[in-house]
Order: sequence, then C-alpha cells, then structure tokens
Amino acid sequence: MSATTMSPPRKPYSPRQAIERARRGDLGAWPVVGGLIAIAIVFGSLNEHFLSPENLTNLALQMAATGTISLGIIMVLLLGEIDLSAGSVSGLCAVVMTILNVRHGWNPLLSIVVAVAAGAAVGLLHGFLFTRIRMPSFVVTLAGLIGWQGLLLYLLGERGTINLPFDGFIAKLSDTWLPPGVAWTLAVVLAGVYGGSLLLSRRLRLAADLPVGPAYWAAVRVGGLAVVLAGAVLVLQADRGVPLLLVIFGALVVVLDLVLRHTAFGRWMYAVGGNAEAARRAGINVTRIRLLAFMLSASLAAFGGILAASRLSAVNQSSGGSDILLMAIAAAVIGGTSLFGGRGRTYAALLGILVIQSITNGMLLLNVDSSVRYMVTAGVLALAVAIDSLARRGSAQ
Repeated sequence: MSATTMSPPRKPYSPRQAIERARRGDLGAWPVVGGLIAIAIVFGSLNEHFLSPENLTNLALQMAATGTISLGIIMVLLLGEIDLSAGSVSGLCAVVMTILNVRHGWNPLLSIVVAVAAGAAVGLLHGFLFTRIRMPSFVVTLAGLIGWQGLLLYLLGERGTINLPFDGFIAKLSDTWLPPGVAWTLAVVLAGVYGGSLLLSRRLRLAADLPVGPAYWAAVRVGGLAVVLAGAVLVLQADRGVPLLLVIFGALVVVLDLVLRHTAFGRWMYAVGGNAEAARRAGINVTRIRLLAFMLSASLAAFGGILAASRLSAVNQSSGGSDILLMAIAAAVIGGTSLFGGRGRTYAALLGILVIQSITNGMLLLNVDSSVRYMVTAGVLALAVAIDSLARRGSAQ
C-alpha cells in the first residue's frame, strides 16, 4: 500500500462501532464528556455563580491561550514524543512580539507574524536536534524550556515588564465580542459545514465501496452539535457576548482537525505515530513529518503566548511560566490524546482544557487551597492516562 492511498486512522463512527470500541476499552471522548457533566453538577450545586453567564464567559477567555498551546502539544504527542519547551516558547515569542510592537513601533500584525515565525524557527531547531542529532525529544525540549526562559529574561532586561497599549490591536483581541447576529450566523454556518462534511464523506465512502455508518446517526451528530452551539451562544450572549478569543481557538481546533483527518499530511502523522518503521517502509518521509510536527508545536505555542499577552495587556518575567506547560500537556492527555502516539484529535485540546479550567475555576470560587487544586488536577490526569493505557492494552488484544 502506498503512502498516498493510506486509509484514515478511524472508521466512520456508528453506535455499533462505539459499543465494540467500549468493549475493547476505547471509550473515546465519552469519559471526558461525563467528567464535564459531573464537574458542572458538583460545582454548580456548591456555588451558584459557577454556571452563571459571567463566569462561563470568563472561563472561555481563560482557556483560549492554554488551549492553543495544547493544540501544539497534540501535534508532537501524536508521534509519541513530547515538547517540554512549549511554555517557555510561548512566553519568549510573546516578548518578541511586544518588543517589536511597543519599543520599535512595528505594525501589530507584522509583529505577530514575526513572533510566530520565531516560534517556527525554534521548533525547526528542536526537530533538527531530534531527527538529525538523535537527541531524545525529552532532553531537547527540556533544554529548550530552560534556555528560552533565559532568553526571555535577557530580552526583558531589568524592568521585567512591558505593557501593551490597552486600546491597541493586540490588547483588543481579548476584549472584542461578536454581535448577536454574527454569533448566530457563525453557529449556523458551523453546523451546516459539519453536516455537509459528513454527507460528502458518506458519499465518497459509498462511491469507494467502503463501510459507512447509518444515515440517522449523522443527523443525530449534526443535531447534537447544533444544540451545543446554540446553548453556548445563548449563555455567552447573556453576558458580554461570544469572545473573539474563543472563536480564534475554535477555528484553530476545526482547521487542524480537518488537516489531520482529510489530508495526506494528517494520515502520515498518524502513521508515523502508530509505527514509524512501517511508515518509513510505506514511503513516508518520517524525518520531514517529525520536523513539521515540532514546528507546528512551537508555532502554536507562540500564538498561544500572544493570546495570553493580549489578555494580560503585558508581558513579564512569568510569561509562559507557572503551570501553563503542565496544564497544556494535561489538557491534551485528559482530552484523549495518547501518550504512546498514533491516536488523538485536536478536539482533545478543547475538551481537556475545559476540564482543567473548570476544575481550577470551580475550586477558586470555593476558595480551595492551591495544594488541593494541584492534587485534584494530578488525580484527573492520572485517571486519563490510566484510561489511555487500558484502551491501548485492549486494542492490542
């Protein structure tokens, strides 16, 4: 089988296949969805403010930056590797953007482009050290975590903080809200595009004499998405509206998912993560795929750092630090991305960061000590990895 004719990593979803996967221990995203429902019930009953439109809007703003970094982490995890430098790279590139925009007067869009390009260059360096020098990704990115944090401190200098103009383009990214008409139109378009993609995929598979799920199940999935989108718009409109940051993050999730599931590059990513040697024998350029994965990881980390700087309207010595990296990795794993490579989707970042931020937000509202918050988050992460390990063991049987 040639590399260009490899099948997508998953068969079309249907209730029967869901039952079969559950028997093998592959529960997909259902544990995460169940966890979100449980979190909503528990924290909603303990604090009436948790499910308020104001708090849910704040939650949407909080998860955009870390969720974007988590998307980059997923690109590397799909290969069975790790990127420990994502937090430092996000802070460094945010500092680069701010220096160019504030101190040198560059156009904000150009500053953002250069900062993301700097992230891509960092990823290329990491990928080169991993693929050519044969350094373990853990060591390469651990060195990057320390080194890029040092460069960030050097660029900031003695002042340690650079403020962005509150009325500038970059700061406005986190303070822009969609008008109601635009928000509803976007929700309708997303549901329509999703339904159209399912219909097109079904027709193509039928034409190729490949198995497809029942037609009613596609309608159920489209209806479910429409209900979720309508509920989100209603809740967010009850406060300030749908934040632009959430739209940007959602767009990245959708675009990257389409790339992974419907392009040759995406199939090659899954193939390399599943079995690198088999992918190499199938004609896939494994080195190139790994380089691109590290570049994507660092580029998305850079963009996530820019979104974080926009929300803070400043960069400082803690940019990209604290627990951002750990939360990004935890979000990817909790959302269902396998640490062993070859399995996962970009929606894992959305689901995972929802879980992480919901737990953090809920415990903050209850004034729970930070020590307890860390232990609870660790427990959720351990449970997610255990489910992943059981699913991997079941699929191997």
